[in-house]
Amino acid sequence: MSNESNPRRNFIKQAALASAGVMFSQVAWSASSYKRIIGANDRVRVGVVGFSDRHRATHIPCFMNHYKELNFDVVGVSDIWKMRREEGAATWKSKMGHDVVAYRNNEEMYDKKAVDAVFISTADFQHALHAIEAVKAGCDVYCEKPFAETMEDNRAALKAIKASKQIVQIGSQRRSGSNYHAAESFIKSGKFGPITMVELTWNVNQPGRWRRPDVVPLLKEEDTDWKRYLMNRPKEAFDARKYLEFRLFWPYSSGLPGQWMSHQIDTVHWFSGLQHPRSVVANGGIYMWKDGRRNWDTITAVFDYGPTNDLSNGFQVTFSSRMHNGDEHPAEIYYSNGGELNLNTNTVSPKGGMIQKAADAMKMKANLLPEMSLSEVEPVIASANTGGDKLTSNHVRNWMECVRSRKTPNAPVEAGYSHSIATIMANAAVHTGQKATFDEKTQEVMVGGKAFIA
Repeated sequence: MSNESNPRRNFIKQAALASAGVMFSQVAWSASSYKRIIGANDRVRVGVVGFSDRHRATHIPCFMNHYKELNFDVVGVSDIWKMRREEGAATWKSKMGHDVVAYRNNEEMYDKKAVDAVFISTADFQHALHAIEAVKAGCDVYCEKPFAETMEDNRAALKAIKASKQIVQIGSQRRSGSNYHAAESFIKSGKFGPITMVELTWNVNQPGRWRRPDVVPLLKEEDTDWKRYLMNRPKEAFDARKYLEFRLFWPYSSGLPGQWMSHQIDTVHWFSGLQHPRSVVANGGIYMWKDGRRNWDTITAVFDYGPTNDLSNGFQVTFSSRMHNGDEHPAEIYYSNGGELNLNTNTVSPKGGMIQKAADAMKMKANLLPEMSLSEVEPVIASANTGGDKLTSNHVRNWMECVRSRKTPNAPVEAGYSHSIATIMANAAVHTGQKATFDEKTQEVMVGGKAFIA
């Protein structure tokens, strides 16, 4: 799909960001953008930023599905923890059949001009900052979600990426699923009718989720760079749990919103064409896992979506998630007055829609949906280690193909910017107990009349 034909390229145009100083038409291309143009027969040299569990369990098998055909190679691993970078280099050496360099940090790797593209799967709060480093070094990027956990980082990363000519794929793999593309097409065709409600749930019963009790004792402060880990977060004494179990601890992660909601809310933006919620409220708490975590183990967030200039039109979205009881089948159900589109069953049906008898009584036209199936089912995996699942494999391949073609990937930076607004709004509601809104002019999440600064 060309840049011109991709509707997702039309996100957040000049007026919305002019006051934030990132007017797209005024951005000058950086010199690093021209560092290297990859030819059709050139080998693409890939670096790994953070040899994480996500990278090991999922990126590796997905990359291995496609690297030979597309002539990609992994040549370096950057990780500030000595054990992880050595393990990463050894793992990739066994996969690639040649030495892979272990770098102590990203600067060391980029200064060597050793890589053309990188996988980023570091701590949640680091994603946007590491993406900035990568594109400024002239590298294409596959960046895990959540893209950003603060609006300051979100705006800075959007600006840096738009100022480059690098290919950036956000790890929102639903955008590479055939069933999700079929759902998007059906909704945008008008056949579904106006969206009136979306229910998103993600419930698991996994006592050890995001805990690393076997690994935490192995991490010693002298073997890593705690200051470099903190990046722009407040200074805090070294804590191996906050390093390795970061998903449990704000401000290193927002937990449930950033980890899980970011995936599902992204489809709301994609299907509806809306860039962010108008408002959100949230409630929840730590009801089960009293293990010192800061982030909730249970949350319900309620969003209002619709045009910002027409409050009479719109729909509600609910996201609920619990970590102590669940069937591990994340659900996404879209409702209209005529029925539902269910992305668990991959069906469209008239279930719950207004029936003709009721419509006749109210002298209204019934618009029941047909019974139909979406395209090939590509199930979402809710386990901690998804392996080389089909959605992510498709997504990694799409990124690799776009690195070669220079076309816009399925989940460009605008998608990450957009889902981050929603997750930051949810987090603002969580931390303040107030309704969060979004200021289009300043591109700030607002609570109580002030920009949210956690």
